[in-house]
Amino acid sequence: MPNPLAPGSLAGKRALVTGSSRGIGADTVGYFAEAGASVVINYRNKEARAAKLANSIREAGDSAVVVGADLTDQDSVAAMFDRVQAELGGLDVLVLNASGGMESGMAADYAMQLNRDAQVNVLTAALPLLAPGSRIVFVTSHQAHFIKTTPTMPEYEQVALSKRAGEDALRALIPKLDELGIEFVVVSGDMIEGTITATLLERANPGAIGARKEAAGRLYNVSEFAAEVAAAAVEPVPADHTRYVGDVSDFGGASS
Repeated sequence: MPNPLAPGSLAGKRALVTGSSRGIGADTVGYFAEAGASVVINYRNKEARAAKLANSIREAGDSAVVVGADLTDQDSVAAMFDRVQAELGGLDVLVLNASGGMESGMAADYAMQLNRDAQVNVLTAALPLLAPGSRIVFVTSHQAHFIKTTPTMPEYEQVALSKRAGEDALRALIPKLDELGIEFVVVSGDMIEGTITATLLERANPGAIGARKEAAGRLYNVSEFAAEVAAAAVEPVPADHTRYVGDVSDFGGASS
């Protein structure tokens, strides 16, 4: 997938992507770095993967910082931003990409902790580092964005409800962000082939991803969707603060 960002277009910019040791987050970080940004790779427990990604970025002549943090732990989040402030002096782009809720062995309310509470806490903790003109991007799925009007597969419902709750909580902060001159956009896409979520859904409901692909006509892969996330960090914010990736006709059309 070609980089949607022009070479040098992010020179001097600083970008942090949560959950960026693999998948969509990792590819998004790669696009930012290739465009000249100093990037922060955040991980929860995939330190080796994060370090490998950072090394590949540095070998290409670009700048990368690796910072581990449990986004559901406020002290851990505070330490992450202290490190970013110390090393980069601030941020110009924050991509809220990390999500979960289908993992085994987690607390019953883990999906809400991560997909709603942690998203708000991370954004709030980042505000001192974000100057006027900076951009926050929240990554979600059509299945979550439209969950109030379009049912989703039972195995994904808890995650969808928690991600929509997170989106609503973040949207409630838009007036405050506007006052600070900070831009906010939601990127919503269909199921993405090759993600951990798709893998877990397929494990819980064999054939689910294939059925969704047939219904949608096509599903974006990781690099294609990451390109949309990267573009959302620089392109004009839609009036409804929502960037839809792919067809939404199965979900009743655009809705915020």
